[in-house]
Amino acid sequence: MNRLSIAQLAQFSGIKPHTIRIWEQRYNALSPERTEGNTRSYSGNDLRRLLNIVGLLDSKYKVSDLCVMTDEHLHHLIQQQYNEEVDTDFQKYVLQLIAAGIDFNQAQFEETLDYCLEKIGVIATFKKVIYPLLQRLGMMWAADLMPPAQEHFMSNIIRQKLLVALDTIPPAKDTAKKWLLFLAEDEFHEIALLFAHYLLRLRGENVIYLGTNVPLSTLQQAVDTVVPDAVLTFFVKSNFTEDQQLYLNSVRNCFPNGNIYISGNEKLISTLELDSNTTWLQNIDDL
Repeated sequence: MNRLSIAQLAQFSGIKPHTIRIWEQRYNALSPERTEGNTRSYSGNDLRRLLNIVGLLDSKYKVSDLCVMTDEHLHHLIQQQYNEEVDTDFQKYVLQLIAAGIDFNQAQFEETLDYCLEKIGVIATFKKVIYPLLQRLGMMWAADLMPPAQEHFMSNIIRQKLLVALDTIPPAKDTAKKWLLFLAEDEFHEIALLFAHYLLRLRGENVIYLGTNVPLSTLQQAVDTVVPDAVLTFFVKSNFTEDQQLYLNSVRNCFPNGNIYISGNEKLISTLELDSNTTWLQNIDDL
């Protein structure tokens, strides 16, 4: 990974530069290099370490404890936290998918995923296999165990399977409720949005799917043309609360009289001010 500035580190983690500097000065949390102009420069390992610290902030540990832990200890705690939440009955399929994905073994990856889809259906496969798989991939990346190429390889196969599942659902009636689904500019992780698309279509709803990286001007044009009953978006990336609040307010301005549904980054969304027309979907069952 290329060297990162402290501003980029802050953007990825949602932690302000001032706070990052304090953690460095007080606890030696990170070890940035310095350019000739004495500007901090961070590595991919610094980013992984910071994300692991942030990921454990809501646990029983204080930030002062986390910042002095080794990378191996931080990853162990993340792994432990994950293992407490995962459904052990389906963990073997998650591990099989990871093994196939690391080797770029498309046939094996698809065979395992197809078996799950056939055995327990799309919804249960997403909840018990795909979602835990994506969580584990994130942890493996944080421990520098998963190159981006394999993550893209696996994500794209999952995306294709969801598209195939969508094609099996008949078109909605013209009288059905209209939903507009999109991700904001610079948001590209659409698997959760595609799954929401599948669930809504399965209920017989009429879905207008704009996809990823949608500018506000495009969203406004779609809202004016379609006049949806509801819009749904996911906040995937970490971001500063004030920036995300401004964005959410802009979405409200685009769609002042309808229902807005948001999901995704729990830590970020929990800091936002939501009005009566905005609903936070905290899990799959909420949707």
